Amino acid sequence: MRKYVIMGVPGSGKSSQGSMLAADLDLVHISVGDIFRWNVQHHTKRGAHVRRIMAGGELVGDDLAEAVTAERLAQHDWNYGFVIDGFPRNGRQAEFFLESYDIDGVIHLDMPESEVRRRVLARRLCIGCGMDYNLIQGRPQQEGICDVCGGSLVTREDDTEEALVVRLRDYHEKTDPVLDLFRRKEYVAVIDATPGKDEVQQAIRDKLGLPPYMPENAAAS
Repeated sequence: MRKYVIMGVPGSGKSSQGSMLAADLDLVHISVGDIFRWNVQHHTKRGAHVRRIMAGGELVGDDLAEAVTAERLAQHDWNYGFVIDGFPRNGRQAEFFLESYDIDGVIHLDMPESEVRRRVLARRLCIGCGMDYNLIQGRPQQEGICDVCGGSLVTREDDTEEALVVRLRDYHEKTDPVLDLFRRKEYVAVIDATPGKDEVQQAIRDKLGLPPYMPENAAAS
């Protein structure tokens, strides 16, 4: 069983790399951000609360983030392990997480803030099915229209210049100490996240001593 955490600034590719890592290793990919966005899109009570937070560019509070993560992991559908992104984001969450799970590795996707801004401001979200797009690397076939369901593509509420400034500040203030904690435990593999997705994925595999990335396996999954 393998259990990995992916950390990195907004736009560094945490969710994409987590999905790619999980696809051909029989791991379950858990994206805490995707869970929150699902609640927003489906107009749940929790989603209404999260939407107000995300619109202001703030990070979801510790109690809610811990509750969502605990609920998801309690499903125990990860027989061969999991890859989680979006958690932990601060010292309290890290302590909560490490008390319950033995982590095999922490993947830190490193990216300069100039590239973060370029990527984040190019992200789009389908209001129909929730499919993510990036206008730099994965434009839809028809401008503004989802390839999967035909829904409209919009900018995520938390993907504005103003919100990004807040998120980057919060990330460095709260998450950098978590990385320091993991480094003391020799958990962290630092990966340059600026190349293409496949190259970044292979670098992750090399650092963690995992089987090489096989795109055909990921596509089949």
